[in-house]
Amino acid sequence: MNKSELTERMADQAGISKTAAGAALDAATEAIKATLKKGGAVTLVGFGAFTVSKRAARTGRNPKTGEAIKIKASKAPKFTPGKAFKEALN
Repeated sequence: MNKSELTERMADQAGISKTAAGAALDAATEAIKATLKKGGAVTLVGFGAFTVSKRAARTGRNPKTGEAIKIKASKAPKFTPGKAFKEALN
């Protein structure tokens, strides 16, 4: 499912226009991004939690040359599904 298909399904289930559903989806994703950028977490009970995972700096290898390279520290988004969400898939 892509973004337009999700927007269409949201509009049908909520009984709103596709434009309104698209705006709601965009607002939700922007709110999640902004919260994670500030170092916070977003928890949706029954669905899951979005958090930021910190990756330490490390030394890696260039697979082509075998040369050691430095990989700097970074942050990555992480999603942990909630219990109800996992159970719904079984």
